[in-house]
Amino acid sequence: MRVAIMALTMLAATALPAAAQSRLDEIITRGTLRVGLTGDYKPFSSLDKETGKYSGLDVDMAELLAKALGVKLEIVPTAWAKLLPDVTEGKFDVGMGGISINLDRAKVAFFSTPVMRTGKTPIARCENKDKFTALSDIDKPGVKVITNPGGTNERYDRANLHNAEIVVFPDNSRIFDELVAGHADLMITDSVETRLQQKLHPELCAIHPDAPFDFGELGYLLPRDVPLQQYVDIFLHTQAETGAYQRLVAAWLQ
Repeated sequence: MRVAIMALTMLAATALPAAAQSRLDEIITRGTLRVGLTGDYKPFSSLDKETGKYSGLDVDMAELLAKALGVKLEIVPTAWAKLLPDVTEGKFDVGMGGISINLDRAKVAFFSTPVMRTGKTPIARCENKDKFTALSDIDKPGVKVITNPGGTNERYDRANLHNAEIVVFPDNSRIFDELVAGHADLMITDSVETRLQQKLHPELCAIHPDAPFDFGELGYLLPRDVPLQQYVDIFLHTQAETGAYQRLVAAWLQ
């Protein structure tokens, strides 16, 4: 009888699959947190191409997250069109840097709890700010709307503009210089970005950033790993409740 019980116990043990290791466990074992950043979206992440250093709100948050995990931070360069392939292929553990939460991305990846509310709104040279207050004003022949490739800005433009010309400019870090230079009439992007860029470029004016065309939220992009998602959400909740996140936002958006 005892032999039979032992045999059944051994059989049950071998039949049970080993618990899959979480990405959270991998990060701790590896000793590094790999954060994907595009480096071209102020105030969230900006790459200094001369020094190779990243700065921004989400760079600071990535440092804090790595510190909370007790590991080192490793920044992994990515691009807006590569975000989903990179996260699903395991090239980074967390994607940060002002990533819009949307249903298409949520089909293949997880998101953290939202970190900021936003929405798409125009920015134009100040002398033209009253010309482009509504989509009907923008979607006209002869109007040039500039956009960065592969992200939600381009997707929004192509879904809503059918008569205006959409000008795709590959370098998001210099796209507002193109707008200042008159190579396009306006750009439609996240309201938080328009607020900052009008401070960095006095020639440009954000157009009704408090009343964007749509509703949007920004969050961190994650692989489909529940323990990692839960840890990041707890981290963000703690940063918000202690006021640490709000202080960083104020510092980078002032």
